[in-house]
Amino acid sequence: MANIRSSIKRARTSAVEAKRNVARKTRVRSAVRKAKQALSSDPAQAQAAYREAAGVLDWGVAKGAVHRNAANRRKSRLARKLNAAAATTTTDKKA
Repeated sequence: MANIRSSIKRARTSAVEAKRNVARKTRVRSAVRKAKQALSSDPAQAQAAYREAAGVLDWGVAKGAVHRNAANRRKSRLARKLNAAAATTTTDKKA
């Protein structure tokens, strides 16, 4: 345990912020999970789910809960999956 007054306060505020970040990361993971589920189940809703997930990821970066590169990587992977799903549905319709 810290002995100096400023480090005691810092430890206390760090604990509070860590608790907030757990909730923020959960929100981010849930949005990404919903987008992945929408991709596999309903391609029509996948675009809206992707936009929601990208917004939540950017929000998590702004709040400091998610690293910027990690958020961009997740958005990129989701976009690739979305584009692949869209390509398969358009080729299915042409055939």
